Amino acid sequence: MCCDLKRRFLLLYATQKGQAKAIAEEICQQAGAHGLEADMYCLSEMDKYNLETEKDPVVIVISTTGTGDPPDTARKFVKKIQDKALPPDHFAHLQYGLLGLGDSEYTFFCNGGKTVDRRLQELGAQHFYDTGLADDCVGLELVVDPWIDGLWLALKEVFLLQKEKKGMSSDAVSRSPSAALHVGHELNLNSEVQNLKLEDERVTSSAVLTQKTADIHHVASTRDTEPSLVHSVPPVSQSALNIPALPPEYIEVEFQDTHGENPHLSSLIPEGKIFEVPVTKAVQLTRGDAIKTALLLELDTADTVFDYQPGDAFCVICPNNVSEVEELLQILGLSDKGEYFVCVNVKQGTKKKGATRPQHIPERSTLKFILTWCLEIRAIPKKAFLRALVECTNDVGEKRRLQELCSRQGASDYTSFIRDSNVCLLDLLHAFPSCKPSLNLLIEHLPKLQARSYSVSSSNLYQPGKLCFVFNIVEFPACPTRPVSRKGVCTGWLAELVAPLLHPSKSTLDRKGGSYTTEKISIFARPHNTFHLPADPSVPFMMVGPGTGISPFIGFLQHRQKLREEHTDWEFGETWLFFGCRHQDRDYLFKQLRCFLENGTLTHLKVCFSRDSSTAEVAPPKYVQDVIRLYAKEVARVLLKERGYFYICGDKKHMADGVSDAVVDILSMVMEVDKLEAMKILAMLREEKRYLQDVWS
Repeated sequence: MCCDLKRRFLLLYATQKGQAKAIAEEICQQAGAHGLEADMYCLSEMDKYNLETEKDPVVIVISTTGTGDPPDTARKFVKKIQDKALPPDHFAHLQYGLLGLGDSEYTFFCNGGKTVDRRLQELGAQHFYDTGLADDCVGLELVVDPWIDGLWLALKEVFLLQKEKKGMSSDAVSRSPSAALHVGHELNLNSEVQNLKLEDERVTSSAVLTQKTADIHHVASTRDTEPSLVHSVPPVSQSALNIPALPPEYIEVEFQDTHGENPHLSSLIPEGKIFEVPVTKAVQLTRGDAIKTALLLELDTADTVFDYQPGDAFCVICPNNVSEVEELLQILGLSDKGEYFVCVNVKQGTKKKGATRPQHIPERSTLKFILTWCLEIRAIPKKAFLRALVECTNDVGEKRRLQELCSRQGASDYTSFIRDSNVCLLDLLHAFPSCKPSLNLLIEHLPKLQARSYSVSSSNLYQPGKLCFVFNIVEFPACPTRPVSRKGVCTGWLAELVAPLLHPSKSTLDRKGGSYTTEKISIFARPHNTFHLPADPSVPFMMVGPGTGISPFIGFLQHRQKLREEHTDWEFGETWLFFGCRHQDRDYLFKQLRCFLENGTLTHLKVCFSRDSSTAEVAPPKYVQDVIRLYAKEVARVLLKERGYFYICGDKKHMADGVSDAVVDILSMVMEVDKLEAMKILAMLREEKRYLQDVWS
């Protein structure tokens, strides 16, 4: 498959939300400009490639999902290579480079990529290029961009060595001293990679713009001394720009008639079986003046085969906000076309290699269905999307600013005004009114609308046929880059859906029977591999769940209570719950925890309130990690002497990390070891699946 002009490499990706695929597509697109050709496949397409016989270099881009798992599309591949029967030289012939994507907010950073990388090494595969680990917490592009830049020289060196081994002339490949140095690929792929400067000549994959601000009439007011979404300042405003290559268009949209039916929502979720279930109960758990509004919803699963364990999660299929869809249609000039069916196909003659219709876009559905159920219109635009939007923008100043935001020189502005500000397509179209993208461009660049995951807050044993879950209504306040406030896509929709249950009135009553109209939502299971009760009920465990992090532990306690009622002869270990919230009288979500305490299901309940004032001489602890430190001996006893379990659920950055630090300090103090040794003990507890987290950022 390798010809004289185009040297081939195999490009594999595994993605959960589309990030890894988009990066792989960028690599594939740039390859041609470097005289290379990429055969690109998803890791799940194991019938289309064969690593056992692969002779060309392999490039792998892989993300991480959950609490450090490989993405769903990599599970079969990972299972295959983890076969213990494989010999240590199974992949001795293989040369590869791997780019892992992750988020350092989570404990097992880039673990999907690390798992594959480690196993390939164990099976004899060799790196031809250093592994890159990109962090979505600070911006994937900080590692991704320079990693891709360095990839080309590393690949060319592989091909050069292959030719030398075959006794062929190496004149076809230029080997400058800088290239030879680079092939050592001693790259420190961390946040400092921004400073990496490659000696390789710039090729057409990165257009160099040399317009000066005066040339494009981009004159700033003397008042505009600070950069913003729509305005830049020196040095960015005066820089020549390195911008990404323009992605080739590959989708065409054909408008048809208004006759027909939209596909069922189940067709959008290939991962598993969809259940349409009624919402039978909604309760606001917080007081009206609480900072956050928490709701509990009860679903009726009695007429389905949906099953779960306490600690599991499940996914809710949700639509985009109706008014935002209407607003987008209006800006696109397609308000009168919303109910028209459209046929989406690959554009004939497209230059995009291996182009296919996105799997999340139906072959035929109404335009409104696509914008409502298929595309994440709230997604933060990637730089490739910004680059494509440049071509749809008429105003010269707006065009320049979009170029800056997708350029290397504007990386900091992109992070500040787009990524960190949660800017979405609608915000951009308001900020840059001369930008008028086509529908096909949106379908090409907007990712799939993801179902939202929630922890189960009930027990099927305690309440057969019922499933409860708890969530805060997410709020995005208005800011300079977002002129209007918004609610979370799913939490906002759910809150609106159950408003009649929360605030019943005569207008919401069904005229015929005087009952409430029952709303239904579509869900599917997402079982948790490890976040479950100990298999042995005599084993003690501790739970840490401030705020809505208490959700799965309600299910734990309900389940434990029912087991105690049904098995009076069993031995049950002690149970601890550490709960915290801001105000005792505003957001103490489950005051009925006292019932579990009184009937013996819960042995110890420790609560704290971070915003309540105290008149005590010694101020009470504000946060759960502070309370945990007060019970250091008990924590050490449960974890070390009694080999118990420790569960944490809730916010990663502001809580879970603090709890981990507290546990490390406790282990260090009780065992009289230094902090490093205590951290190793905690790592061992994680490895034994006795220190478990269900956290979010």
